[in-house]
Amino acid sequence: MTPIIEVVDLKHVYSPGTPFEHKGLDGVSFRVERGQTVGIIGHTGSGKSTLIQHLNGLLKPTSGKVYLDGTYILKDKQTTRNARFRVGLVLQYPEYQLFEETVRADISFGPKNMGLSDAEVKKRVEAAAACVGLTEALMEKSPFDLSGGQKRRVAIAGVLAMEPEVLILDEPTAGLDPKGRADILENLKVYQRQKNATLMIVSHSMEEIASFADQLLVLQKGRVAMYDTPAEVFKKAAALQEMGLAVPQITQVFLRLKELGVDIDTDVYTTGYGLKTILAKKEGAGHA
Repeated sequence: MTPIIEVVDLKHVYSPGTPFEHKGLDGVSFRVERGQTVGIIGHTGSGKSTLIQHLNGLLKPTSGKVYLDGTYILKDKQTTRNARFRVGLVLQYPEYQLFEETVRADISFGPKNMGLSDAEVKKRVEAAAACVGLTEALMEKSPFDLSGGQKRRVAIAGVLAMEPEVLILDEPTAGLDPKGRADILENLKVYQRQKNATLMIVSHSMEEIASFADQLLVLQKGRVAMYDTPAEVFKKAAALQEMGLAVPQITQVFLRLKELGVDIDTDVYTTGYGLKTILAKKEGAGHA
């Protein structure tokens, strides 16, 4: 089956030929299957934000290619334009993406540019606003009068209204309280289920990404250091820590138990999985 996203030997050099030249990406290759949720992690400067801006053609690589459902996204102008509608990107500070006079107008911008009918635009705007929890009372307000969390919801709704097949978000829950973070992630999962969409999320929260993602892409100095399930990635705690990354707190607990001589699996990355592991261990000890 053709992957929805395929990245082949992607390289990006900033300020080439100057004293400030440096590699943002250095030979990145990976595949993402349709409907997957991929978490992207890495230390500051590892290439995360550079990478995601290539996935809908916002940045052009120095070399290498990005394919969307088997088609090279920079094939021609029309292909690139279509890719930007099919691959929705919410940047790290989405509130900076807002510019219209009202929330409704801001969310409408993308669908209108797609050439949709007024009725279809209205339908999509209402569905996107509901998906991220924006009330009708907020729709006629200026987006600049909203709180930081509300602005983030508006920016996400503006991308959702285009109904992208691939939704990429850079730190979508940064700065939100625990309930706000949980709400945003649940809303994204609802959208994914409804549209059979593919999600790619950059996050610094290991607990969040561990419980949310099917696959983890770990970047280090512009290269792919690991690309595997959360269980397999967090098994390599020492390697992650050498990269300046933490592992989920629950994983740290199980690693410490192992150090103390407890014969227990350490591929634990969520609290629920940890509880099941302990209960299974306890039951096994009881039978013994």
